[in-house]
Amino acid sequence: MYTTIQFIHSYWAYLVLLIVVLATLNALAGFFSKREYGAKDFRISLFALIVTHIQLLIGLILYFVSPLGLQNITNSGMGAVMKDSNARLYAVEHPMVMILTVIFITIGYSKHKKKLLSSGKFKILAIFYTIALVLMLSRIPWSQWF
Repeated sequence: MYTTIQFIHSYWAYLVLLIVVLATLNALAGFFSKREYGAKDFRISLFALIVTHIQLLIGLILYFVSPLGLQNITNSGMGAVMKDSNARLYAVEHPMVMILTVIFITIGYSKHKKKLLSSGKFKILAIFYTIALVLMLSRIPWSQWF
């Protein structure tokens, strides 16, 4: 079960990164070009929200079944995990920062729906999705990707 969930989580991550980059660039382009917010923009931001939430659910399952997640903290103790940078990345930093990423995307998506003008919608999306993208890029375990 662990290897299957890890496989899904790893490959879904490529889609998540692609869609969040696309949604962020779309929001920034819309804001700076002062174009009208349309259905395409809504769908792109919604799709970013959906794929990140699915990844969060897969990641939470993985955290509890993986030997690198909660089991590592339980077996080694939090002190030992925090002293080892690789163990800390997988057991603490990656999960917490990715949860923050999903929170920023969710807040940005929720707040942008309340804005009436296109500039306000794009501004909110650009701010929150950019923060989420930077957080996401900071804690991807790049050694596993390449």
